[in-house]
Amino acid sequence: MTIRFYDSATSTIRDFQPVHPGEARIYYCGATVQGAPHIGHIRSGLVFDQLARWLSYRGLKVTTVRNVTDIDDKILVNSASSYEDSYTGDHPREEWWALAYRFEKIFGQAYAALNIAPPTYEPRATGHIPEMFALIQRLIDRGYAYPALDDSGDVYFDVRSWPQYGSLTHQSIDDMQDAPDADPRGKRDPRDFALWKGYKQGEPETASWVSPWGKGRPGWHLECSAMAGKYLGETFDIHGGGLDLRFPHHENEMAQSQVAGYGFANFWMHNGLVTYEGEKMSKSIGNTVSPEDMLAAARPLAVRYYLGQAHYRSVLDYRPTSLDEARVAVERIEAFLAKTQSYHSASSVVPAAFAEAMDDDLGIPQALAVLHEKVKAGNAALVAGSSAETEASEVYAMAKVLGLVELMNFGGSADTGGEHAALDSLIQTMLAQRTEARAAKDWAKADEIRDALAAAGLTIKDGTSGSTWSLG
Repeated sequence: MTIRFYDSATSTIRDFQPVHPGEARIYYCGATVQGAPHIGHIRSGLVFDQLARWLSYRGLKVTTVRNVTDIDDKILVNSASSYEDSYTGDHPREEWWALAYRFEKIFGQAYAALNIAPPTYEPRATGHIPEMFALIQRLIDRGYAYPALDDSGDVYFDVRSWPQYGSLTHQSIDDMQDAPDADPRGKRDPRDFALWKGYKQGEPETASWVSPWGKGRPGWHLECSAMAGKYLGETFDIHGGGLDLRFPHHENEMAQSQVAGYGFANFWMHNGLVTYEGEKMSKSIGNTVSPEDMLAAARPLAVRYYLGQAHYRSVLDYRPTSLDEARVAVERIEAFLAKTQSYHSASSVVPAAFAEAMDDDLGIPQALAVLHEKVKAGNAALVAGSSAETEASEVYAMAKVLGLVELMNFGGSADTGGEHAALDSLIQTMLAQRTEARAAKDWAKADEIRDALAAAGLTIKDGTSGSTWSLG
């Protein structure tokens, strides 16, 4: 067994060798709880849920940390807007910490709805101020950070003090954009980023802490380094997050942690973004899709399948038909398992081809191809009067590893898709009979079956991997 992952820092696929034998320690960036989640946030959580499930299946003790950034410029801005609106009576007054907690719960509900397992630890930034003080002081003592040149109370990381700065994203300092997190007049270089942000007049008193450098609050990048080190140690296996976090967030995390003397992450893994019909999702364009929108349009089972079906490094493109296609695909699996549930077992193992795909940089598309082939073979066995015990056991094991089983319904309740599962079972039997007729060149029987399905309002599409059906 050799597990391999793509490492963003080296731009290569490398063998995964745990830092601590028998363990896998993973940190991935969670929400900055300034507002409700979009599907990009949820896709990232799902990707690292799939990763953790697979490493656990492979026998490793998996520890996951997903942080919550509950203090941030945008949180304060959004809270201030809520405060101003309170005078009109449109919104109740909401403190920054209340706003952050409210959206943290909404994120949690979306994760739970899609069976994204809770992380081992989910630390909040505001609960780790002492650890941040210690890290800042360490960086100052080592000559990599300095208090602001003005009287702002800020503390900055000196990017030019570390020759390797920019190595994660493979760019030179001179080509980088300025860090927009503080007034550049207090910086040695406009690209220096804030480790500590001094208190500014008008900000809530509760959003600041007394520090050796003056009253203020932590910088965004510092928070993750401090929390990762506390829960996973100075060196751990994997740091993950969305591709949009590579710069500046992850670049800065790596810099400040490594110059502090820590190995930090052995692998950097980044999931691709989500687009809408080929375009970047944007509120200004009006093409954003929320988890709430998706869950209103389809069962959680179909939404999880859709968000998790592509390779994690690829762009996932959303189209109006995406959830319908995902529903048909995943409910075919559900229908087969509903017919063969007497063969489900916690001790079931995945086929070798599935394991090989998952071991190769979490190859979900190839793994799903194995899963669907086993469903097809199992349905054919049932049509032939066999038990399909082997196929059912393997399909169950694969669906379990992918986090789908808990969202399935095997009892036939209409509001959870049981009716569709029963219908799919009948249609799959007819499609299998049609395939047999075509193989025997019994075109009259094949056409008879096709016409019967069409008369029922079904559209049949024939492909290289078999036939699929849809309504209309």
